[in-house]
Amino acid sequence: MLRVTTLPPAADEARDAVPAGPAAPDGPHRWLGQPELVVLGLLVLLLAQGWITGMLDAPAVRAWAAMFVAVVVQSLPFLVFGVVVAALISTFLSERLVRRVMPRNPAAAVPVAGVAGVGLVGCECASIPIAGGVMRQGVAPAAALTFLLAAPAVNPVVIASTLVAFPGMPEMALARFVASMATAVAVGWLWIKVGRRTPPRFGQGSMHEHGTGMKGFLASVHHDLMQAAGYVVMGATIAAAVNAFVPRAVLDTLAGNLLVSVVVLALFAFVVALCSQTDAFVAASLTAFSPTAKLVFLVVGPAMDVKLASLEAGYFGRRFAMVFVPLVLVVATVSAVLVGWWLL
Repeated sequence: MLRVTTLPPAADEARDAVPAGPAAPDGPHRWLGQPELVVLGLLVLLLAQGWITGMLDAPAVRAWAAMFVAVVVQSLPFLVFGVVVAALISTFLSERLVRRVMPRNPAAAVPVAGVAGVGLVGCECASIPIAGGVMRQGVAPAAALTFLLAAPAVNPVVIASTLVAFPGMPEMALARFVASMATAVAVGWLWIKVGRRTPPRFGQGSMHEHGTGMKGFLASVHHDLMQAAGYVVMGATIAAAVNAFVPRAVLDTLAGNLLVSVVVLALFAFVVALCSQTDAFVAASLTAFSPTAKLVFLVVGPAMDVKLASLEAGYFGRRFAMVFVPLVLVVATVSAVLVGWWLL
């Protein structure tokens, strides 16, 4: 027979009153907590004060800081204005309006879509869901993709920022407009043939969809500003570092060969993924490179970068992106080189 023995209430209270011993450390390094880390960091800074001061006083570091601040300060007004206008368009403009102005013939709709991009200020990310939306409403994919490429590259904010970034050189803004429009229209016409084998497969949504009304507008502004500002800082950091720390002989070697300089800045534009409303200030800071190479940077970046490639793969399908991404990169680079040779 099983006997259950219970403790009297007094014993229970005595047992509960026994203080618990010190908690065992989680590991051999548990003693190094946040206060200790702060003290250790301050000690390291104190010991390295002389070295840090000397490094900050170095001419190369001061040149980097000056260029970094100049690029960021110059680009911020255009970034904020472009983000606000893009949010207004993506939140309050009905996609049906875009569909109504498009001809039914895809070949005729492509240049119309390119011209429509002139009046619609938008960041590259915002153009992707807009293009997908008008495709769902019956617009030919070739025309929708033309709009996707033209809207962030040929709108007035982008052209104005290019004029400010290249004072005394209005032909750069003209060349950017012509090359970007040529890229959008050429890709659209090519997609009429190529796209038959790789139609877009729409995903479950986009990173850029934030709803409608004022709440959606504010959410869109916050999302775009935070995302684009990070890319601006990264691009300004890299561009300033290239000018301040890379030996001039190396830059002269890269910039002295047209083919090499074009490939280098095309890859730079693809990787750094800048906002089209601010990339002109980064391009202007790359003083060692030729105007044609800078034009390649300005045309390739808004058309295709690593951020857009990943968004398009998620929104339209991986198979679509594997064809569309290299097509845009090649067409944008060739268009920029030809227009640069003609106008610059």
